[in-house]
Amino acid sequence: MGHASVLVTGAGGFIGHHLVKFLKKRGYWVRGVDIKEPEFEATAADEFELLDLRRWDNCLQATRGIDHVYALAADMGGMGFISAHHAQILHNNILINTHTIEAAKVNGVQRYFYTSSACVYPEYLQTEAEVTPLKEEDAYPAQPQDAYGWEKLITEHLCKHYMEDYGMQTRTVRFHNIFGPLGTWEGGREKAPAAMCRKVAYAKLTGNPEIEIWGDGLQTRSFCHIDDCLEGIYRLMHSDHAEPLNLGQDRMVTINQLVDIVAEIADIEVVKKHIDGPMGVRGRNSDNSRLREVLGWEPQISLEEGLAETYQWIEAEVRAKMARRTADAPPVARQRKTVPGMGRSINMP
Repeated sequence: MGHASVLVTGAGGFIGHHLVKFLKKRGYWVRGVDIKEPEFEATAADEFELLDLRRWDNCLQATRGIDHVYALAADMGGMGFISAHHAQILHNNILINTHTIEAAKVNGVQRYFYTSSACVYPEYLQTEAEVTPLKEEDAYPAQPQDAYGWEKLITEHLCKHYMEDYGMQTRTVRFHNIFGPLGTWEGGREKAPAAMCRKVAYAKLTGNPEIEIWGDGLQTRSFCHIDDCLEGIYRLMHSDHAEPLNLGQDRMVTINQLVDIVAEIADIEVVKKHIDGPMGVRGRNSDNSRLREVLGWEPQISLEEGLAETYQWIEAEVRAKMARRTADAPPVARQRKTVPGMGRSINMP
């Protein structure tokens, strides 16, 4: 299977960009498609097309001459974004996914990999911080928290029906908080690990130890490093398992603990300031029993190891940004202003 032609949608995004590199190393011919180019380094794709996959004609173009599709394209972000853009997310993602899978069918794609999310799991199972890990069948009776989760659940069904009705091999993964370098770290769409790395980096570089945390910080999650995510994607794509499968770490930490781990990596003491903000569900963890059973494998990279790598990268990004700001700032001497009534000019920073 090493020489198939592969399409990665969402190839300008965090996971998609890494997946393109991963597949290239394994000898695939890769076309990447997205509405934006990768932000932090050039794509490794053989072909990269800027296409809006909400449009049917673009989906036909993207899937032409392709054997396997990895469908990662989505309008998404962290909790701040997901909890504030329900209509936009539901509308855009339904268009992207219904058009992409139908175009794949029309163009004779053999295998179709859909990336779902732990956001499909019902809110009523995630009300406590000390939550029971979520098994795949826990998705029903359905009650996802946000439009993002509802759309993921519907598209899981779409994939299942395309397999039953049209014989296309579909595979579905449910990601649990994937993180790592070369991902969005500012601007509102970043996920918690990147946001905490950014906040700690600014604390370290400015000398202001205060870190803002949404809510009380006792909400729990598990976080999975991108390299484990890619290995899991690849193994699932080439397995015979057609039902949705969890892919994540099964070690749960609180957001406060996440901050402490990052602060220790940065070698600074921080002061946590709890503020109002979207917390998402109270607790969430992945039950990896089926993952182990189906793939004979589970994520290997520890949270500390993964965060250390991610933090170093984000700190370097923050340093570069601060240096650019300093370089762009006009010299203080040019900002001399006369303060009325004082009879002399002083420097106004």
